[in-house]
Amino acid sequence: MQRRFREFYKSYLSFSYNVANKNNALRILKDVESVKGKTDKKLLKSCDDYAGDVLGWKGYAPWLYMYTAVSGAFQEGWIPDNYYGKVVVPALKGNYGAVGDYNALTSRLLDSSLFPDLGYYTNGLWLLPDYTVLSEKQFIRHLREQCEKVVFKLDSSKQGRGIYFFDSSAINGEEIKKLGNGVFQSYIQQHDFFNEIMENSVATIRLTSVTSDTGEVSVRSCFLRVGRREDTHIHTTSNIKLPVDLADGKLGKFGFSPRWLEIEKHPDTGFVFENQYIPNFHSMVSTVMELHRKVPFVRIIGWDLTVDQSGQPQVMEWNGGHNGIYFTEAVQGPGFIGLGLEELWKK
Repeated sequence: MQRRFREFYKSYLSFSYNVANKNNALRILKDVESVKGKTDKKLLKSCDDYAGDVLGWKGYAPWLYMYTAVSGAFQEGWIPDNYYGKVVVPALKGNYGAVGDYNALTSRLLDSSLFPDLGYYTNGLWLLPDYTVLSEKQFIRHLREQCEKVVFKLDSSKQGRGIYFFDSSAINGEEIKKLGNGVFQSYIQQHDFFNEIMENSVATIRLTSVTSDTGEVSVRSCFLRVGRREDTHIHTTSNIKLPVDLADGKLGKFGFSPRWLEIEKHPDTGFVFENQYIPNFHSMVSTVMELHRKVPFVRIIGWDLTVDQSGQPQVMEWNGGHNGIYFTEAVQGPGFIGLGLEELWKK
């Protein structure tokens, strides 16, 4: 009976996951087509054929529809977001992908000064990055000595949720305990380049790196997220995304709103995206490659970085689980050519 229930529950989760993905992909497709017009039926058939013949199931086609509508053409090699979550993540990450969700593990696993971590509240302990245990009063004193503005991120925080800002002089230990396990980070004073785009929130550069079967690390995609005037930090529901050229850090001519409208400048500041380059971009690329070599068993990682006032890369977090790929696949993909991801479903 228990085995039958587990099988039923597993099937239910799989069904729910795929329905949610289909609805999300078709919602974006509708937004894109409302501006660009209906996608050519021949291209949609190519999506159906590729999903069924190459990826093993036509249920992966909706994301291919969406990619095709955005790019204006069908391209072999695309990885649908639900194929990524259903097939790639379990095969190439397994349970190890969840390691990045537990902030207190970062300092020991990655051992880098480029994370702005000041300490952790984990399972009732107040910890420094070297895992020295302090009393609550000692820890709060430590935070006040380090900086004036502190960011607290809950474990597994995603899409702008679970992030809190505190004046270090007003931090209350009881309030933190109620929130739960997380990391304290110093508030990053971002580079003036990003302040010109939007100064109210810290811009985020998402770099996605992979480890090949032979252990070689490469960076496969990049995009920039910037907030709106009312945002204290980046929110999925309001942020603007821009593709970034991996060769030189050049921004795409167009950014994309949450409804996938193409825009040439920031709607609040008027910053024009064309012919703009992210500062110290190559240093960020080399940074994530070096960090990924320390955890090669998490085969694909999404890294969130920015550049501070001095031009130094700062790594805010890393995502080893289902790091969303559909934006970069649509606007600059396919990004995973040569890795054999399309063959994983057969194993």
